[in-house]
Amino acid sequence: MKSNLNLSIILPTFNEEENLKFLIPDLIENLSQVSNLIFEILVIDDNSMDNTLNVVNKIKVKHDNIHVFVRNSKPSLPMSIYEGIERSSFDNVMWLDADGSMPAFVVKQLVEKLGDNRDSVIIGSRFVEGGGYKGVESDGRNSFFRTIKNIYRSEDSLIAVFLSRIFNFLLIFLLKGNVKDVTSGFIVGKKDFFEKKSFSRANYGDYFVYLIADLKRKKINTIEVGYICLTRQFGKSKTANNILDLALKGWPYIKASIISRIEK
Repeated sequence: MKSNLNLSIILPTFNEEENLKFLIPDLIENLSQVSNLIFEILVIDDNSMDNTLNVVNKIKVKHDNIHVFVRNSKPSLPMSIYEGIERSSFDNVMWLDADGSMPAFVVKQLVEKLGDNRDSVIIGSRFVEGGGYKGVESDGRNSFFRTIKNIYRSEDSLIAVFLSRIFNFLLIFLLKGNVKDVTSGFIVGKKDFFEKKSFSRANYGDYFVYLIADLKRKKINTIEVGYICLTRQFGKSKTANNILDLALKGWPYIKASIISRIEK
């Protein structure tokens, strides 16, 4: 019989009221189906200007394993995640975007995979078998055009999609590692595996590049689980949405990969 698996799920939020109405109940429903799992959900809010806190607090009334923390320091996705790691009550942590792009049933799959591989880090990947991008599986002759159509109907921007695609392939080349989705941001493992420096020196999603490189240096096994990343239905994407934005937000990822190569 397997021993209990304990887990803190971290949701970094900024103006995600509409998405959280669906995401948190879906997470609770799916994770409640995992055998021998004890979990909590930590919402780490970066001073949202919408009704994010009201939405979470209403859900929280019926669930004593949901906790909300509002950051008082400079807004930062990486440090929001790390604050969640520091505040977590359990040995294992997981985090994912709060925009609904990472489905709750896939969260369940990653947690179950961790249950069978407790000394590994499990990564949700768009770029391995079973993975796909923005609601369209990566294989199939018409996937590119279907992806464009799907994105057009959502709140995501085309440039944000290509930012992730282009830089992911470039970063794989620069890092020379085994992980195929080095901009994932969807991960679960022992919290002791994740050091503060990967987060504190990052600008935005580039923290994940530092993190993957650090796991490789420490020879911690990583397992990628393919999933189809869904389109954002509510709110605005926080990634690049024009060419200038792409250049400005893309550079920290390149910088992170270069620094990581030097440090090895």
